[in-house]
Amino acid sequence: SRLMRLCAIYRKAVLFNKEERRCESVGWTAWCEELLERARSGAALGMWEELNKDFYQAFIQEGRWNMYVEGIGNTLKVAVLALILGVVLGLLAAMVRTFHDQRREDGTGAVLSVLNFFCKVYTTVIRGTPMMVQLLIMAFVIFKSSRNLVGVAALAFGINSGAYVAEIIRGGLMSVDSGQMEAGRSLGLNYLQTMWHIIIPQAVKNILPALGNELITLLKETSIVTVIGLRDLTKAAQLVTSKTYGGFMALFGVALVYLAMVMLLSWLMNKLERRLRNSER
Repeated sequence: SRLMRLCAIYRKAVLFNKEERRCESVGWTAWCEELLERARSGAALGMWEELNKDFYQAFIQEGRWNMYVEGIGNTLKVAVLALILGVVLGLLAAMVRTFHDQRREDGTGAVLSVLNFFCKVYTTVIRGTPMMVQLLIMAFVIFKSSRNLVGVAALAFGINSGAYVAEIIRGGLMSVDSGQMEAGRSLGLNYLQTMWHIIIPQAVKNILPALGNELITLLKETSIVTVIGLRDLTKAAQLVTSKTYGGFMALFGVALVYLAMVMLLSWLMNKLERRLRNSER
């Protein structure tokens, strides 16, 4: 039996070398086209041949790599626009709720109480309903006549992200010692000036890891925009799979692209955190 296994290994090595020489002689693209023809005729292919054929079908044939490039662009557009909108909405909601809580003993005004009520409703409703449902409502109910799917998706994700960012920022603002606010007011600064120049810079260092996690989560969640027909990275893999009837290369390739983007973002966030820690010394 050992001799038979050695013979099988030798036979595979010979076939591999033969196919490798064939690939070098006619070119990799032409060789993959030959493999496709052989597969359509029912001929059995080796593992190395199958991998090359699947890779060629998923990324090279008919210029399908352009679909992935377009998908990456749309994914990043939605993620970046949603992040900007989410940070703005989250910062405003967090400042309103923090101001309301800090002025509670003094008796807050009616306008501030109403704003605080709307901020609480906003965070409760958005965090209490699924992201996909919010996206479907935004695309097929509120903006059903709009064809700007990137803008619709960015708005939906930005509103959703803003609710989570609001609680992250509010926790960071509340973590700063109350004496900092009193010191700023004693220097003649008003509430907004004290928040902007004294409180928020200190809170940023506390909330940066949580904001980084929110950005990573937001980037990965954009994969559900396929439900509204936007051609993001995941949609590109689905379209390729529907044409090739094989999702191994396309889906694993997309997973690796997402992993690479997340690792890059994590590296950038860690570098920023280290720089902020060094600035404290």
